[in-house]
Amino acid sequence: MDFGFIVAGFIVGFLVGLTGVGGGSLMTPILMIFFHIKPALAVGTDLLYASVTKSVGIFAHGKLGNIDWRIVKLLAAGSVPASFATIIFLRTIDVDSTEAIATIKFSLGIALIVTSAAVLLRTKLMNLLAKETLIPEKYVASSTVVLGIILGGLVTLTSVGAGALGVTALIVLYPHKKITTIVGSDIAHAVPLTLVAGLGHASLGTVDYSLLGTLLIGSIPGIYIGSHLSAKVAEHWIRIALAAILIYVGLKLILH
Repeated sequence: MDFGFIVAGFIVGFLVGLTGVGGGSLMTPILMIFFHIKPALAVGTDLLYASVTKSVGIFAHGKLGNIDWRIVKLLAAGSVPASFATIIFLRTIDVDSTEAIATIKFSLGIALIVTSAAVLLRTKLMNLLAKETLIPEKYVASSTVVLGIILGGLVTLTSVGAGALGVTALIVLYPHKKITTIVGSDIAHAVPLTLVAGLGHASLGTVDYSLLGTLLIGSIPGIYIGSHLSAKVAEHWIRIALAAILIYVGLKLILH
């Protein structure tokens, strides 16, 4: 079974390196569906997994100057308190109860389907926003904090949202920023958010540290290889395949 977890870590790491999408969107449902890990444990373990893997991205994007720290601070101003609030809520319920499991599965399924739409529509959205700005400048800062609040709650509950959803929303809010800056800032924000949420889950006892270590053994070389192949592979088709997988898994979680 350990070998299976290493393979799962490699596949998810490879896809993250290749497309920048797929961490929480794939790892949590893989753990739940293929390895029958309890939803709360899958979410908690995946959050710490994401904080470790994405911290590597901070150094890479930081060196290239791809991080707008003002955006990161505005997002964190909303997401960190929202993450704390969600953890407090989870403390008040039995996360292994039938109702809690059903709620997490349903929330995760919805998040995956919305993420698939974000993956598919990102290029069209960027082309649209090159011509017209949707959010007036005076509302951008407050809207960024609100986005942080939404991501904080969603990521803490399902481990999904920090990647594709965060990037897509930031493209809407900051259409004139380079996509490398948007991605770099989103990754920089994801690290403290997933760390806070992951530590919150650890306090609930919903983190499997042995599983976390095994997943990282596979994911680190996966991210390295995927990153180096990203320039040689037609990302358009990978995004379509990834979106199809997310829709399938999302529906499977909602309907079961």
